[in-house]
Parts: sequence; structure tokens; C-alpha cells
Amino acid sequence: MSHNIEELKKQFLEYLEIEKGRSLKTMESYDRYLSNFLKSTNVKKPEEITDETVRVYRLNLNRRRGPLGENLKKRTQNYYLIALRMFLKYLSRRTIPSLSAERIELSKVTGRHLDLISREELERLLSGGAGQNLKNLRDRAILETLFSTGLRVAELCSLNRDLDLTRDELSVKGKGGRIRVVFLSPLAKAAIKRYLEQRRDLDPALFARIAKKNQSVEELRLSHRGVERVVRHRAATAGISKKVTPHVLRHSFATDLLENGADLRSVQALLGHASIGTTEIYTHVTDKHLREVHKAFHALRRAR
Repeated sequence: MSHNIEELKKQFLEYLEIEKGRSLKTMESYDRYLSNFLKSTNVKKPEEITDETVRVYRLNLNRRRGPLGENLKKRTQNYYLIALRMFLKYLSRRTIPSLSAERIELSKVTGRHLDLISREELERLLSGGAGQNLKNLRDRAILETLFSTGLRVAELCSLNRDLDLTRDELSVKGKGGRIRVVFLSPLAKAAIKRYLEQRRDLDPALFARIAKKNQSVEELRLSHRGVERVVRHRAATAGISKKVTPHVLRHSFATDLLENGADLRSVQALLGHASIGTTEIYTHVTDKHLREVHKAFHALRRAR
């Protein structure tokens, strides 16, 4: 029986959406990666995916150049290959003949570099924008909420204004539809309260766009890009030359917890990481702490 690869791709994406509960953003990424593979290799049927097909495709990825002539990063190449492996596993589950997913090995990548800002830069960022107009109050509330909770930007955008600010915690739906509890600091709660007190619209979104005078805006919920623009603008205003994104504040949140004695498993739960391996990008913090412990407590008798 012959299978149309495009139809199988469509069914795979539907499987991710319905059975796996993957987000729309994840679905769009997998669609883009698989479409790239099919276009590059001209594969029409699953049995045409072979070791040689994948080898040529990997060469294509490795030799691809970006707009500035740069190579595609190994980590980015792996995203394409992970999507293909998951697709092949799906075909195997349906007993459709094709290449085994185990035949595709991912490229080795060096340790992930964390974009971090210093404690002093963080304080400047969070304390900036002291004005009491609606935009300043909103931006301050966004920054305080990001640092207090470690939320992903998509999770932040999905929040609604019906928060119970008498409590310190709220539930959010993260990647894969997983629910977790995050916590609001007193500073974050106070910033949100001041912002909401000045809101005059009835939109359910917690963080909303601010319509200009006489401007009609149907959708007020602040977008992913909108939050990124807020953070970037506030960083520039605070005199921070580094690129600052919402994810940098997520890194700062995790680093702050670990530097103050939190264990890696707790940070994993607060960040919503499915695997402890993802959280281990922060081991540079715990490594530093261990060095300090070693210096403070090891071989004290011999040092006398």
C-alpha cells in the first residue's frame, strides 16, 4: 500500500495536537522543519526516506548559510533532525515502512551559553520606568512578573486579569499542556495591582496593548513580540547594552534561586522543565557554590 508523504505529515501534526497536546507554536515549527526536509529531498513516499537521503539532507543543513553568510548552528540543525525522528517514530507506530528513527544521530553541541545580566543591571532594569502613566505601570508589572515567576513569554501573554492577588501563587499551563504553580513576590503583586487600578478597558488579558487616542483595537492582549519590545525598550532605557529578552529574565530567575541555595529539582519544577537535563544548563551556578563550600570547609585542620 502506497502512502502519500504530505498526507502522513498532516496526520502526524494532528496527532501532536490531539494526542500529545503540543502548542500551536510547536506545531508550526514541526511543520516548517518537515516541509523543509520534504522540499530538499523531494521525498514522496515514506519508504523513500533512507540513510542516504538523510545523509544528503544533513550535508544540505550543514552547508546552509544565513542572511549574513553564517553557518546554521549545530543546535539549530538538531531541531530539524529531531522533528524528522519524531515523524519516523510516528510512522513506525503505525507500522508504515520507512527508516528507523534510531538511525538518525544528533550532532554533538558544546554546552549552551546562557545570556545573563549582572545583578546591578537587573536592579536597574526592574527599578526603571518610575512614571505613573498606564504604560509605565504595565511595563513595570511585566518585568516584575517575569522575574518573580520565571514564566516563558507565551505563558505570561496567556495570563488573565482575574488573578486573586490576595494569594501568592497561580497556576499556569506550560509546554505540553503541563500545569504548574508559580509564585508572585510582594513587589510583583504590588506592581500588578497598581497597573490594574489604572486600566479602564474590560479586556480579560492581564497584560494588554495600550490603544492610542481615538484608536479602535479589537484584540488588546499583548503579543509575544509586544512583550519582547517592552523588555528591549526598558533595557535600553536602563542603559544596558546587552541584548535583553524575556528569556534572559527567566535565566535570571533560575540563577537567583540557585545562588540563594535552591536545589536543582525545585528549580526544574518552578521552570516547568520536563527533564532535569534541561535545567542542568544552570549547573555553572551550583558549581560555583560548590567551590565556595570546598574552600570554606575542606581540610580545615591541615590549614592550621
